[in-house]
Parts: sequence; C-alpha cells; structure tokens
Amino acid sequence: MEPNRKISFSCLTTVLFIGLFSQTAFTQDWDRLLNLKGWWKFSIGDDMNWANPSYNDDEWEEIRVPSYWEDEGFYGYNGYAWYRKHFKLPEDFNSSTIYLHLGAVDDIDQVYINGKLAGFSGSFPPNYQTAYYAYRKYPIPLKYLKKDGDNVIAVRVYDAELGGGIANGDVGLYFLPNTLISDVNLEGEWKFKTGDNKEWKKNNINDKDWSTVIVPGFWESQGFKDYDGFGWYRKTFKMPERLKNKKLVLMVGKIDDLDEVYLNGQLVGSTGHIYDDPSQNSHSYEYDQFRGYYIPDGLIKLNEENIIAVRVYDDWKDGGIYAGPIGVITQERYTKFWKAMKKKNKNIFEIFFE
Repeated sequence: MEPNRKISFSCLTTVLFIGLFSQTAFTQDWDRLLNLKGWWKFSIGDDMNWANPSYNDDEWEEIRVPSYWEDEGFYGYNGYAWYRKHFKLPEDFNSSTIYLHLGAVDDIDQVYINGKLAGFSGSFPPNYQTAYYAYRKYPIPLKYLKKDGDNVIAVRVYDAELGGGIANGDVGLYFLPNTLISDVNLEGEWKFKTGDNKEWKKNNINDKDWSTVIVPGFWESQGFKDYDGFGWYRKTFKMPERLKNKKLVLMVGKIDDLDEVYLNGQLVGSTGHIYDDPSQNSHSYEYDQFRGYYIPDGLIKLNEENIIAVRVYDDWKDGGIYAGPIGVITQERYTKFWKAMKKKNKNIFEIFFE
C-alpha cells in the first residue's frame, strides 16, 4: 500500500501546485486607468435612445456614483433609470485590455460604451431576475473606444425594491499589468445555450436564437441563476493576415468546471473529462486551471469566419467561462510569458516541493 500512497500524494501535490501557480499568475492587483467616481448624469425612466453617445443629456440631473439613488434625492423610487458618463482616455493610454468596474448595482444593469453593449447582469422584466449580489466587471473591446475624443458610458438600471442604482465599489476603468495580451481579443459578446447537443460544435449550426452573454463572466449573473448542468458557448471571428504562418494558442481563460473546446468543428483541448451522463462527471481543481490550447497548423482560416464552440459542464454554484484572458495569441508570446512566470515564481516552486 505504501507505493500507492506515495503516488497518490505525488499526484495531489502536483495538482495543488498547478492551482497555486495558476492563481499566482493571474491573481494580480488592478491598475486604475481612469477614476469614474463622482458626478454622473441621471434620469429615471427608460428609453433605449439614451444609449446613443450623441444623445443630448445636458438637461439630466446629476448624482454621485457610487451611491443609492434614494440617497441622492430619488427616495422611494423603484423602476428603470439611466446613468451616463462622458470621459476621455489619458493621453499616455497604451493598454490593450481594459475592464470597466462598476461594483455593485441594485438590481439589474446593461452597460453601453459609445452605443455598443459591453456587459449586463441579471434579467429585466418581464423575466425579472436580480443580480444585486454580482460584482460588475466588464471587458471593454478597444474597438468600442475613441482614443482621441469623447467617450460615453450609458448604464441602464432596473430596481425592484429598496435601494437602487450603482451602489458601491471602485468605479473606473482598470487594466492588469504584466498579463497575457491576446493578438486577437475574443472577450465580449458570445452566443450561449443551456443543454447539451454535440451537433453544436459544428460550424453550420444556426445560433441566431441563442442567448447573448458576456465572456468572461459567470452565467448565473447573466440570466441563468442557479443553473447547473451543460452549457454551450459559440463565437465567430476572423484571423488577420498578419498572423499567417504563425503557430497559435487559443486562450479560454478559466472555466467552471469542465470543458471541451472545438475550433471549426475540431476538438483542440479539454480540461477534465465530460461524460454524456451527468451522474458520472466529477471534478476537483479544474475550475481554477487556465485553459491554453495549442491550435493545429492549418485549422484556422485566414480572413474567413472561424467558429469556436465550448462545451461546459458545471454541477454546483457558479458556472461558465468566468475569467480571462480570452483570445488567440502566438505560441512564441504565450511560451515566453509562462517561462517568465516560472522564473518569477521559482521560489514558490522550491518551497512547495522542498
């Protein structure tokens, strides 16, 4: 029995170290690019034209963010309201991955950047589902932003009872220094459907009636509260000519719990093993593993549509593709990053196995 116990301990310590290394590599302090606390334009009511960056909000009220709108003069109000904030990016702005931190919003929100949907949490009536408990952190594609000129954040909020609005948190634009930066950023809107059908890995599937979710983000905060089981994600993208003949890696961040990732219908990677019978599925630390799957040569089509399909199984609490980075990166840059992380964390490795 002794040899078996040693083998088991070795496997366990390896898994624990991988989890520790993964946390060390991707658990970092956010650097603030722009502080968005303070006075925002505000109006009760609901009009989707208010998401338009050219809408004239000069006559709107001003309230402080973060705070409950009840504390800003709108005592007792329940229902829809909109916030708007104009901002300019710093002149020395050079980051390629930005997140908008809104903190806690009571109850439901949709966020638009220059008129483009950037994130949402909860479900608006008639299928009301609160997300007051969710911390709002939305990836902002650079293509949504004007590097020179006026940018507008518009936040649609619905509150059902008690306090309402952008309630608390370090509201602002943030980025992670010294992290992996995709050559092709795939964060943002994806198609999503609950259930399980292996046909959904194929390119010719019609997913127009699927739900839209923001990746990364738990599906519980995007209209699928308390859902456990199978879910599929799909994303269509084009590969730029500049990456021709490059060896590439598909980064799918962290997934809770198990996954299979298909590119143009072909399996390129998985973490854990998904059985068709849910009762057979088991997992341990897979939820905390970073997914980086090497793409076979010739699988990606240049300047044509490519489709990623991700099969996910979750059986407890939060589920889905919940942490980035998400995108395609050259193998050269990917391996260079992990070599640097190994060197940086050499002392952790030595202490763990001494």
